[in-house]
Amino acid sequence: MSKMQRHIGVHMSEEEYARCDPAETAAFKSPVPTQMVSNGEYNPLPQTEQQAKVEALIKEMADIQAKRHGIDRRRFLQTSAGMATAFLAMNKVFGPVFDVSEAEAADMEMSEYRRKQLANQFIFDDQTHFIRDDFNKEGLLGLTKWAVGAKVNARINEAPMTLARYKMDNYLKEIFLDSDTKVSLLSGAPFDDPSWWLISNDAIQNACRAVNKMAGGTRMLGHTVITPKYPNWMDEVERGIAELHPVSWKSYTIGDPFGPSKYAWRLDDEKLMYPFYEKAVKSGINTICIHKGLMPRDYEKAFAGTWESATVKDLGQAAKDWPQMNFVIYHAAIRPWLADAPDKEMDEFMKTGQIDWTTDLAMIPEKYGVNNVYAELGTTFASSCVTNPRFCAAMLGQLVNLMGAERVVWGSDSVWYGSPQWQIEAMRRLEIPEDIMKAKGWKTALGGPNSEVKQKIFGLNSAHLYGLDIKMAQGPAFTADKLAAIKQEYLALGGDRSNTYYGYVAKKTA
Repeated sequence: MSKMQRHIGVHMSEEEYARCDPAETAAFKSPVPTQMVSNGEYNPLPQTEQQAKVEALIKEMADIQAKRHGIDRRRFLQTSAGMATAFLAMNKVFGPVFDVSEAEAADMEMSEYRRKQLANQFIFDDQTHFIRDDFNKEGLLGLTKWAVGAKVNARINEAPMTLARYKMDNYLKEIFLDSDTKVSLLSGAPFDDPSWWLISNDAIQNACRAVNKMAGGTRMLGHTVITPKYPNWMDEVERGIAELHPVSWKSYTIGDPFGPSKYAWRLDDEKLMYPFYEKAVKSGINTICIHKGLMPRDYEKAFAGTWESATVKDLGQAAKDWPQMNFVIYHAAIRPWLADAPDKEMDEFMKTGQIDWTTDLAMIPEKYGVNNVYAELGTTFASSCVTNPRFCAAMLGQLVNLMGAERVVWGSDSVWYGSPQWQIEAMRRLEIPEDIMKAKGWKTALGGPNSEVKQKIFGLNSAHLYGLDIKMAQGPAFTADKLAAIKQEYLALGGDRSNTYYGYVAKKTA
């Protein structure tokens, strides 16, 4: 089996790959990861001392509460109170970053009441994936190392280790039944080797039609992936406009997630891209989502000659020249964050205010005088909130205060990471610590679970970008359709949050 067959989208070297364990070998099952998990696009850190303390506290507190309620620890950690317990443990280790109380972790009725109060919140997941039915690259199963080894899934070993994990049926369960997500945006990714394309542009739109017909309303929207520099790539753009009718475009300036690719390009390439922007604007499909950041530690070597295409150096001028286009930067362009020493990098941020590449993104609206640039949170939020939640809060605080809350959009990068519910809960509870707010002179806080800022990030910004009726987004539309009825039946029959996550986790050391 070749390196490419062994793992997909992986920027890690063979040596780095060997330092990872499959997630299913992890012993502890927690509703929130207790060490960094990677989708393969960046190196997962080993479990930190702080994360080990969180894990120990979750076990200790869950044992006490499980005994009180007459259930085992595994079952308790599947409940809303179990989820609260995980965030309470994180607060005890990292400081008061998440909004959670001792009472909520101890009282199942209180935690369940909170869950039900927030269940109808409008959440638009701007970045989701599944694979086509005939995809046969077994190497994709390496992604399961992300979460099984992150110890977040109470029932991970019940699911067969097959590619069915990443296909549409499981996607629908993870996204719409096991989380509070109301609308998803289905995406794809290009590869220099066409056999590795996860899903075709046609299949994306077919899936959207099928799900929306079943639901009786808009529940899934789709990208059309474009491939600048490929031979005749504009033909697919024109076909997308004429036949596919996506809500937005998706592309990788690095060309191929494996890299380095012969098809790397720049957003501000006037000869290559400006004719595309002109067609997109005329068609009314004027939003493009761009993968940026998530480079490996040795990016200058591994992506020699192409890594600069993963920065945002090409963004400002393109956004200024094309104010009619919306540029949504996936992963908030982080490069990657916390590469080796989380505490050290957090200290560096407090001193300098710099987060590699993400700060560059956050400064573009003011620097270039534009309002058409957006930061998307997929993977960046998931990895940072469990490794150093203060850093996560600082990153979000910088985006919200420099760019404006109206330019930050929610994404989970699931189904690679299983159900996004734990990410949703983390975002609902996350607060920017007062000392960070004061040190940076920020005025805009994140607020409570349903604050104006979090409503914008969770869904209203994407609803605006993709032409959804804002009143519908804030109303009962998603609690009365067929998909909502299926979810109600699923829960009534005892459906549980699976806590399944997929990907890579660093081996534990003695």
